[in-house]
Amino acid sequence: MRSRAPLAASLAACLLPALLAAGESPLPRGLLLDGAVSGSVAIVVGERGSIWVSRAPTSGWRRADSPTRATLTGVALAPPSADGGPEVGWAVGHDALVLGTRDGGATWTRQFQGENLQDSFLDVLALNARHAIAVGAYGLYLSTRDGGATWERRQVREGDAHLNRISRSAAGTLFLAGESGTLLRSRDEGLNWTPLRAPYEGSFHGVLPLDRRTLIAHGLRGHLYRSADEGDTWQEIPPPVVGLLATGLRLRSNLILIGGPPRALALSRDYGRTFSLVPGAPATAVAELIELPDGSVLALGEAGATPVILP
Repeated sequence: MRSRAPLAASLAACLLPALLAAGESPLPRGLLLDGAVSGSVAIVVGERGSIWVSRAPTSGWRRADSPTRATLTGVALAPPSADGGPEVGWAVGHDALVLGTRDGGATWTRQFQGENLQDSFLDVLALNARHAIAVGAYGLYLSTRDGGATWERRQVREGDAHLNRISRSAAGTLFLAGESGTLLRSRDEGLNWTPLRAPYEGSFHGVLPLDRRTLIAHGLRGHLYRSADEGDTWQEIPPPVVGLLATGLRLRSNLILIGGPPRALALSRDYGRTFSLVPGAPATAVAELIELPDGSVLALGEAGATPVILP
């Protein structure tokens, strides 16, 4: 008997556009560099100011009107408000630019643009609807505590090393990762930062908090480290691949993903102690990984958004 699989696939392809609302796309397209998920909302950003928004239960993505053509490198959404308040978020990028939204990404406004357009933000963290921190090239560090009405620039370490990523643990502790072995920790929501003893002198591209105390630090040339004491000490993890480990993600199932080089997505089933390569990983470099409200995983990068199928 002939297989019905090709027919089923063909029917699914024909029906998919009908399942999407007008103006929606099955997946975001173009170079994508970061994503954020909060509640039912997912947002991804990338080249030429592109902003894509998806809201569960729909599976489609809609491209938002963007007030910039500058490349956007980071996006963050504040935790959902218990009283149903505004869905606040920020996007940052080249030209020292900060954008803000108060409706879950449907509309965006410029909140900040530095005088030196050579400055580039690389990441942003939303602690709540009023407090956000943006970090970037040459030690760029900016924070707001009034929802983006005003922004304060600070220097949190000596020198001009790039600050690549900022993250927050379940305990509320903040971590900064950057060039030249930069690892910083703050236990007071960014008022004060303490340097951590880095396990190597090269660049870190992120600190991934797994819980209140456990961390994964990832960087260049496959450097991967685990800490069980909020970064006071580190243990090297056998690298699953040699290359830039650009991003990490803890899934709701407690599986851990690390990504970066083409065809080299790594998975841990033992809470970050060991990693193995995932078959069928994206063929292009991965800049970010996100888990959508329905539990599906997308890899963001040169090929847009690529679904990740875990073994």
